[in-house]
Amino acid sequence: MKILWKIKEGFVKDIAEFYPNPKPHYNTISSLVRLLEEKGFVDHKAYGNTHQYFPIISKQEYRKSFIKAVVKDYFDNSYKQTVSLFIEEKNLSKEDLDELISMIKSKKEEL
Repeated sequence: MKILWKIKEGFVKDIAEFYPNPKPHYNTISSLVRLLEEKGFVDHKAYGNTHQYFPIISKQEYRKSFIKAVVKDYFDNSYKQTVSLFIEEKNLSKEDLDELISMIKSKKEEL
């Protein structure tokens, strides 16, 4: 998805150019793009037997969908447990924590 967002549209060979070495096999990339299409993230324009792929979901929409799935599958659908992990792993700076607390307070006032 990152590559498609970057290039806006492309054939499998175009997508392959953006992979670091060692590049995955052409068929692997093709399968991955078709899977993304089945999931509703990508669509294509057909030119004979060749397909030019393009994203149909924004990075923000994809991010929301991805995070919801992670929270559901790995944190028992608990955002509290998810945020707790980052706090426990010390992946957040004091400034980040202060900003999150401010965001939470602001959101709480809206409710």
